[in-house]
Amino acid sequence: MDKPAPATETLPVGPDTSYAKTADGAHIAYQVAGEGPLDLVFVMGWTSNIEAMWEEPDLARFLSRVASFSRLIIFDKRGVGLSDRVSDRDFPPFEIRMDDIGAVMNAAGSERAVIFGVSEGGPLSILFAATHAQRALGLVLFGTAARFAWAPDFPWGSTDEYWQEYLGRVDRDWGTRAFSEWVVRTWGAPTRVDDERLIDWLTSYTRRAASPGAAMALLRMNRSIDVRDVLPAVHVPTLVLGRTEDPDFRIEATRQLAEAIPGAQLIEFPGSDHFF
Repeated sequence: MDKPAPATETLPVGPDTSYAKTADGAHIAYQVAGEGPLDLVFVMGWTSNIEAMWEEPDLARFLSRVASFSRLIIFDKRGVGLSDRVSDRDFPPFEIRMDDIGAVMNAAGSERAVIFGVSEGGPLSILFAATHAQRALGLVLFGTAARFAWAPDFPWGSTDEYWQEYLGRVDRDWGTRAFSEWVVRTWGAPTRVDDERLIDWLTSYTRRAASPGAAMALLRMNRSIDVRDVLPAVHVPTLVLGRTEDPDFRIEATRQLAEAIPGAQLIEFPGSDHFF
């Protein structure tokens, strides 16, 4: 992220929130910003709240910049943010959550779009681009990998011990300042550990993005993510972005992702922050 904005800065006003209805009846919250010549669907990671996203100055500037050259479409995946909640024991499989992208595009009047996925939104975007190539103009991926958990053939993933520790921390501390400080310090934005504004916003944002149970259910689901077999089926122009010292997604895993997608371009940035 850029340097913290001055306290007197006027933040962009987020667009109105609308709802798309999926084939199985779920209501997905989405927003459209900008009037550029191409549509760009931004797929956020893990949890989100599209209205609260505009309250963080760096994030609001990022969204505004993207909307300056595109028609930006952002949404909350089902189960988080302003979209329909689902039972913590009944989160839909990855394939159904992927189809939410198409439902949002339909509601926004978008026939084809660039799909931009970050973190957990990366595999979801990959799956959509491979399955619905006729609707994807291109694919942009940042700070992500094709698999999340450690395996003998994937040594860059998180271990079982890490997952259990993470789940326990979410169960105990979700939505607290202590949790936000831990996130920023350990993987979110280590260069911003003294940014009180960011930590205050993140503390409120997590509570509005998901319940503790939903956050834990998504973590358990993320542990099973593995779209490596899908990568050769991506046949749209693809740009892969990653930071060389990202503590959440090792750059080696991002490189492997780029190498497996035909014709993908990889751009590496210096830095140790996972937050885009």
